[in-house]
Amino acid sequence: MNRPSLVVVGTGIRIVGQMTTEAVAWIRISEKVLYVADDPVAREILTSLNPSAESLAGLYAEGKRRRQTYQEMVDRVLECVRAGKKTCLVFYGHPGLYCWPGHEAIRQARREGYTARMLPAVSAEDCLFADLGLDPATHGCLSYEATDFLMNGRHADPASLLILWQVGIIGNPFFRSNGCDLTALPLLVERLCRVYGADHCGILYAAPIEWGGEPSVQQVSLGRLGEARISSSSTLCVPPSQPPRPDLEMYKRLNLAVPQESQTTLPSQQAPRLAASRRRARK
Repeated sequence: MNRPSLVVVGTGIRIVGQMTTEAVAWIRISEKVLYVADDPVAREILTSLNPSAESLAGLYAEGKRRRQTYQEMVDRVLECVRAGKKTCLVFYGHPGLYCWPGHEAIRQARREGYTARMLPAVSAEDCLFADLGLDPATHGCLSYEATDFLMNGRHADPASLLILWQVGIIGNPFFRSNGCDLTALPLLVERLCRVYGADHCGILYAAPIEWGGEPSVQQVSLGRLGEARISSSSTLCVPPSQPPRPDLEMYKRLNLAVPQESQTTLPSQQAPRLAASRRRARK
């Protein structure tokens, strides 16, 4: 007899081509599938894989706190597990990145003695590195949720790549079905301009959800960020504005040669050309 359990999986950003074989197998064999994916193609595929598939998107409501919706998702998942079902919870993208209900459902299921696990998936970050041609190992990478970046005074290093997620909902805990409330965006602009300068270029990025689709890539100076097209799925990528400061003593202790300044190429010198080429390709 199958014991009640929970597995949390992701569809990838583009369910066609990015959902893993492992995720597909768990969706098929589960007794109950619950999912959060607004893409109609995703809904059709999940339902075809398992007729029990039930959307949790109806828990969202205009002006409702997202955290309340997330808790209701967790409650529905645990209701199925407690009913003795092998349950699969499916999220858009990676189920462990900026996905509190996925983690909380697992924590609660384990506290109650059920087997629960999460499977990896293709995330928006994976797509960002591929589409923008950036390697986080080159200059390091700092990654923050945009509201958290402001509220908690997170560190910004002008010699490292900075990624800020969910800039389209910064400072806003409520769900909106249309448009973005960018009232708090000037606070982000102020903070970034202090670190990088108003003329430094960032990139607003959104991964494509359609198979064969092109990413949204906008090059914008940080001082004019408020004039850009920003959606709820926009991510801000800020390349380094200066090279790192070598620790000469550590170079000596590691027996490594100090690199010449002329050999250092910043991502900020490459990314604007990439963004421009993306725009030309879409025309």
